[in-house]
Amino acid sequence: MIEHFLKQTSFCDNEDYKKNLEFIIPENFNFAYDVMDRWAAEVPDASALLWVNENGEQKNFSFLDIKNETDCAASYFLSLGIGRGDMVMVILKRRYEFWLTVLALHKIGAVAIPATHMLTKGDIIYRNQKAGIKAIICVGDDYVVQQISEAMPQSPSVEILVSVGPIVPEGFHDWHKEIINAPQFKRPDFVNNSEDIMLAYFTSGTNGEPKMVVHDYTYALGHLTTGVFWHNLHMGSIHLTVADTGWGKAAWGKLYGQWIAGATVFVYDHERFNAQRMLETIQKFRITSFCAPPTVYRYLVHEDMSQYDLSSLEHCTTAGEALNPSVFQKFKEATGLTLYEGFGQTETTMTLGTMPWIEPRPGSMGVPNPQYDIALLRPDGTPCDDNENGEICILTERKKPIGLFLEYYGDDELTHQVWHDGIYHTGDVAYRDEDGYYWFVGRTDDVIKSSGYRIGPFEVESALMSHNGVVECAITGVPDDFRGMIVKATVVLREDWKCRAGDELAKELQEHVKKITAPYKYPRIIEFVDQLPKTISGKIRRVEIREQDAKKQ
Repeated sequence: MIEHFLKQTSFCDNEDYKKNLEFIIPENFNFAYDVMDRWAAEVPDASALLWVNENGEQKNFSFLDIKNETDCAASYFLSLGIGRGDMVMVILKRRYEFWLTVLALHKIGAVAIPATHMLTKGDIIYRNQKAGIKAIICVGDDYVVQQISEAMPQSPSVEILVSVGPIVPEGFHDWHKEIINAPQFKRPDFVNNSEDIMLAYFTSGTNGEPKMVVHDYTYALGHLTTGVFWHNLHMGSIHLTVADTGWGKAAWGKLYGQWIAGATVFVYDHERFNAQRMLETIQKFRITSFCAPPTVYRYLVHEDMSQYDLSSLEHCTTAGEALNPSVFQKFKEATGLTLYEGFGQTETTMTLGTMPWIEPRPGSMGVPNPQYDIALLRPDGTPCDDNENGEICILTERKKPIGLFLEYYGDDELTHQVWHDGIYHTGDVAYRDEDGYYWFVGRTDDVIKSSGYRIGPFEVESALMSHNGVVECAITGVPDDFRGMIVKATVVLREDWKCRAGDELAKELQEHVKKITAPYKYPRIIEFVDQLPKTISGKIRRVEIREQDAKKQ
């Protein structure tokens, strides 16, 4: 499959990759037709989607099944009045209908807007009004349908509501009852240009209102490097990415790149993460490739992983936040597997990472993906030297890279704030070592200035994470009359350590940090909590900790 989209399909090392990675973009590319239907013609019986829920139910869809089911769903949506360019919010948790819905929307040229099931009435109203949502396809549980129903009086653009069950309230179409009567699908005469909007995500963000990030149809092709190279997938691979379908990470790891590689996308449909059940699932279904945010790995390494047969695992990756070196080492000790880190945003595909031919360095994000022209810049726009902190930026003066977003929908001013003069500013700070590896420091607004020093949260968090009692932590700055700011650690302890929370353990953690990193970086304030505030995608909301601290002043 990849020979249709790359001029060179295999690479021996990173120099070869940098020099020869070149995409072939078909005219009016559409992932549903040009990848999925092509697989259905070439390998109709190969497994495309293996869905399992926590009650033991499972469904296995071949590529031909996916084609037939998405044709039927596309016809059903057309019969409801959904068509090219219509904005459709998709709230389906990890239900298998999510994959059928997104592909069906691609087939008719509608815009898919995945969203989390945790949205409140206000969240839904905001998205409906911002995007001009025409239809909502949702899971029928009490909370979701209630929030949607209550949002309708303030959502004049919404004309169509569809529930996949089990609850189908009055005013909602019944997917499973009605879809069987959908007429035979006929592909529209014209579906899309490559530059049309295909997909949109409302970023949860670490501050401010959610931004509506829109991607064109080539975005799906941009994830070829994610699935084929970073995840190291091929026909026969069984890949599991841990992600809510309302988060952009689902597009990274559960949809596009994995199917370009011809792999089986494995879906574990569960309500709440449980480390033991996740390990049991990997063992039972012989998962070969696994990707999860660092938070998941933090919990996995605190289990006795020797009690599980994880021998099927061939390749493991992580993204979402920087990975603490201690977690990297503990996972390798337990499994023998190296974790390959990747970095990107909802606005991009993978921009930095460790491909299989690159030796990972614990704690490093890896090296630039040549799909993007990466620069590390000072605030004045000049390039950083090695080992100098700077903002990760993408240079776009020559051309827009495949995979980079189009804009923040309906907000030219916000788009221009981050993307101007041929440069897209990610807002993430890192430094580059002498060998070209990038090391995460923090968001531009997370860097702490204390007594003239600039302290990145991640380096202090990594030091704390190497203590046996710490499961998770967040480093923030607290205003101080003498030092400008002082370092604060908000800490989640292991269950068997929680009874020790107090001044004595706080002093122990402070001394531990002083031994691991420069003493001036140690947290002068330590607060023990049961959980950290996070975005729906699992990223720590340090801004919320800062806001809570400001209220206490």
